Amino acid sequence: MSAFSTLLPAMAPTSRVDEIVERISEVIHLGLLADGEQLPVEPELAKHFGVAPMTVREALGALRERGLVQTRRGRTGGSFVKIPDGPPLDVLRTRLVAMTGFALRDMVDEHAAIATEAARLAAERASTTNIRQLFTYTEQLRTASTLGARVRADSRFHIELAVAAQSERLTRQEVRLQAEVAGMLWLPVGEPVDVERFVGEHHEIALAVAAEDAVTARALTEQHIRSNLTRLSAIRHHLTGGVDSG
Repeated sequence: MSAFSTLLPAMAPTSRVDEIVERISEVIHLGLLADGEQLPVEPELAKHFGVAPMTVREALGALRERGLVQTRRGRTGGSFVKIPDGPPLDVLRTRLVAMTGFALRDMVDEHAAIATEAARLAAERASTTNIRQLFTYTEQLRTASTLGARVRADSRFHIELAVAAQSERLTRQEVRLQAEVAGMLWLPVGEPVDVERFVGEHHEIALAVAAEDAVTARALTEQHIRSNLTRLSAIRHHLTGGVDSG
């Protein structure tokens, strides 16, 4: 891989409509928008994304087709979030199969770098509210009854860890990574996910943050994230019939 392609990768061949659809879909699947929450009106969305209102209108139409948004007419109308029972499994399977073994390792390396630094800083900076939220999302993962609820609770824990680090940049990167990896980790393929292991590891990380133990919080998070590579590789192996593309 040349230095040019590494430092300046090609842009994805997607339209602005597709880009808006994917970005809103991701935050809905991650639970960053609540069920029934009203989206900003079309002019505000257009200004936010830097596009024409017609582009936003097309994107909202695509989101309605996916069942992620409901539109109501009238004075109290608008576009409202509809949280699905689960993530788009076909899309996630296709995404994982398309990744090489190198790409999987690279993604986990990046996630480990972001998440471990967030955990270290969270142990030094987290507020009482942040800590309470970490334990809340851990409990939500333990009691989740649907695949979608598990994905959201898992993702929100890691995003809250970055929020607790009091770093906007780390939080943005964690949201991006969760949108990429979270659903794939929970694909119902091969061996079922050990939910209790995830819950236990989240709980131990939250305890370390609460104790202001930055070294332990970082180490536990590193171990937790690194285990994702084993899980993702096993799922991909199962989906591809053992054919490895490198």
